[in-house]
Amino acid sequence: MTDHDPLRYPIGPFQPKSGLSPDERETLITEIEHLPADVRFAVAGLTDAQLDTPYRPGGWTVRQVVHHLPDSHVQSYLRYKWAMTEDNPLIKTYEEALWAEMEEARTAPVALSLDFLHALHARWVLFLRNLTDQDYQRTIQHPEMGSVSLETNLQLYAWHGKHHLAHITGVAEREGW
Repeated sequence: MTDHDPLRYPIGPFQPKSGLSPDERETLITEIEHLPADVRFAVAGLTDAQLDTPYRPGGWTVRQVVHHLPDSHVQSYLRYKWAMTEDNPLIKTYEEALWAEMEEARTAPVALSLDFLHALHARWVLFLRNLTDQDYQRTIQHPEMGSVSLETNLQLYAWHGKHHLAHITGVAEREGW
């Protein structure tokens, strides 16, 4: 990823590290654990007009970002399950931009996705905390990224949550909400 547009990538592009320590993994798991509450706090009190404001010109609305998070994170959760039950499974990607344009992603109350994200992350965190060092070296086969370890995937989704949270808090700050 070479795009360094600060509105598009407010925390910078994803840059994985290899050979994480158990403490580093636990820090990432804790970030994943806290994301639902952080997102809920970030959108608390926003009006429909604010939720329907794009986080950047040409970008998704805050509402679409909130709905995107469980859409994306459920994909990751399932990828972990496949990696733990199959040998380097080929995973399916999804057209996230098209998903974000579907009617419910553009109009549904954010409370639905906030509740979904909370339940999903509670379950995912229990799963992640039970993986061993060896388990984190298991891989999935991504059609575009190639072989991806669960350790790299952990980093990606901790980053992903912070990335989209920064979209929400960034537009709120710029707009003075």
